[in-house]
Amino acid sequence: MNFDKEILVAITLDSKNYVTSISIISIGTINTLHTTPVEVFKTAIITNSISILLVHNHPSGDPTPSKTDIEETLRFIESGELLGIKLLDHIILGDNTFFSFKKNNII
Repeated sequence: MNFDKEILVAITLDSKNYVTSISIISIGTINTLHTTPVEVFKTAIITNSISILLVHNHPSGDPTPSKTDIEETLRFIESGELLGIKLLDHIILGDNTFFSFKKNNII
């Protein structure tokens, strides 16, 4: 993603890990993106999905998660557990690199 604003995308999956939808959840500013669990999980509920992947970009090119990125991801994990929808990973894209919450043992 090469955008001048942060954009959050959700990829929802069924029980066999087939993609059920790809949705833009939120469009932020050049360095901020705030969203709610309702927005994140709405499409997963509508498509009867059991898991979700989140992907967003950092226009700065540095995929290092901010404090807010970490806090919101942890909140989404908790919300998903209540709904029975597993957050498989949250990936932040930068310039030719990425940060995976799963790979870095945050999820």
